[in-house]
Amino acid sequence: MGKKLESITPDLQKFIEKQKIFFVGTAAAEGNVNVSPKGTDSFRVIDSNKIIWLNLTGSGNETAAHLLKNNRMTIMFCAFEGKPIILRLYGTAKIFHKRDQEFSEYVHQFPVNTGARQIIEMQVDLVQTSCGFAVPFMDFKEERTTLNDWSKKQGEDKIKEYWKNKNTKSIDGFETNILKD
Repeated sequence: MGKKLESITPDLQKFIEKQKIFFVGTAAAEGNVNVSPKGTDSFRVIDSNKIIWLNLTGSGNETAAHLLKNNRMTIMFCAFEGKPIILRLYGTAKIFHKRDQEFSEYVHQFPVNTGARQIIEMQVDLVQTSCGFAVPFMDFKEERTTLNDWSKKQGEDKIKEYWKNKNTKSIDGFETNILKD
């Protein structure tokens, strides 16, 4: 059954590295709670208490807006094949944009992606496992290339225009600082 740990163990890191999807949960003090599915090769364990993930351009930018208001974040992985497990990482996070030095330091850990919007760094305070006995088995077929193909087709200038039109505020009207100088 479930365990609470102070850090990501080597076995849990191996589990994370095999996952094709993870879920990110954030919330400001007011407004809507956000849970976002994330995929592609966009997650890295830096050490037993630090992770980063490459946040790609999407229809909204809720995670960034929430983290500016409240830096708490939860990341969840579920085993859809193999041994049943649910893994949650709890902690506090920072957002790094292309204009930030940390973005430049971290971005090389990921495949090149025109839609790279931010890098989120999370200090992990609590690691929790639970059984996952009710999570269904699902077979992985392949990665979707739609977002990456769209980003390449847009190019950086059109991506920035998209950010201006779709990513500067959350659904609750909170700023995301994506285009802040």
